[in-house]
Amino acid sequence: MRIVDARVIVTCPGRNFVTLKIVCDSGVTGVGDATLNGRELAVAAYLSEHVIPALIGRDPARIEDTWQYLYRGAYWRRGPVTMTAVAAVDTALWDIKGKVAGLPVYQLLGGRSRAGVRVYGHASGETIPDALESVAEFVSRGYQAVRVQVAVPGMPGTYGISTQPVYEPATAGIADEATWSTPHYLAHVPAVFAAVRAEFGPELGLLHDVHHRLTPIEAARLGRSLEPYALTWMEDPTPAEMPDGFRVIRQHTTTPVAVGEVFNTIFDCAQLITERLIDYVRATVVHAGGITHLRRVFDLAALYQVRSGSHGATDLSPICMSAALHLDVAIPNFGLQEYMPHTAETDAVFPHGYRYADGFLHPAEEPGLGVDIDEELAARYPYRPAALPVNRLTDGSMHDW
Repeated sequence: MRIVDARVIVTCPGRNFVTLKIVCDSGVTGVGDATLNGRELAVAAYLSEHVIPALIGRDPARIEDTWQYLYRGAYWRRGPVTMTAVAAVDTALWDIKGKVAGLPVYQLLGGRSRAGVRVYGHASGETIPDALESVAEFVSRGYQAVRVQVAVPGMPGTYGISTQPVYEPATAGIADEATWSTPHYLAHVPAVFAAVRAEFGPELGLLHDVHHRLTPIEAARLGRSLEPYALTWMEDPTPAEMPDGFRVIRQHTTTPVAVGEVFNTIFDCAQLITERLIDYVRATVVHAGGITHLRRVFDLAALYQVRSGSHGATDLSPICMSAALHLDVAIPNFGLQEYMPHTAETDAVFPHGYRYADGFLHPAEEPGLGVDIDEELAARYPYRPAALPVNRLTDGSMHDW
């Protein structure tokens, strides 16, 4: 069997997605997510101009060799654009292998380690009472863990707050500019979680996303102030490119730390894992080189009692979510999976077999990934340029978004 065609499909059923579809001479096809929020066309061009020509004629069964060819065979390697493209190829090849074997991908990864994949949802509000109402809605739907974000008083455009059914930070045109004040934020967040714990008790898993906005010592201060509320994790407390900063955080707080949605390779998180500076690694299939490479990350993490907590926002297509679930259900050190349901339009473009029930996602049982793209329907939603926001402090200087 040989690869005879591969094509990039860009569609926007409410937000932009990039998909790679690989076609074999036997007629078997495989799909991979290639979406990089705000930089979608960069990955599409990398695939079209550099990767696809190298795929034609290759044996789709040689997943490891193809991964090494695309990674080690490229002098300019790593980075989000390259690794998202590699991930798309890798994911599509696993989809093909599953279809040829007549098995869901998780069976090829060693079979089930658990009955289902525990997930968390995103609760938010402009005020603490609004957030409590949002948390209650998730609890009523069976969620056992909830991320909580509340607007900081006096700060317009606080990260993670949305009045829409599906949170989407990217907006048409040039990037929106938000305003940030670390002192206001640090003073407000502990009161939020005091209210949530008082309302919902000790059993509900609680999470909070700092979004890389604090210095290590500021993050340590936040972590210590949140210790009475026993968070499952404090996410992205400081910029991820500075691993030594996490040592400072670890020295001052026992609040668990999660990081990794911006990681692209095992080298980004090796020090954090081997020195036990984090508790959850949040790298995802589409941005960390596909199923093949993310499995390596999780295998390393397992040796150091670090668990998975993969990114799962709606800027990752149902193809990525399906791939993540096959990996989640198979690995021994699974922790938690982020789950933001897509719009009805997105679900129609990407028909899939995975399902949610009582706080757990369950991967599809069809051969392969159990997900596809309706190309005819996708063509009805043309690409629309969109950009992620940027952040400024109250004095107008740039800050991490």
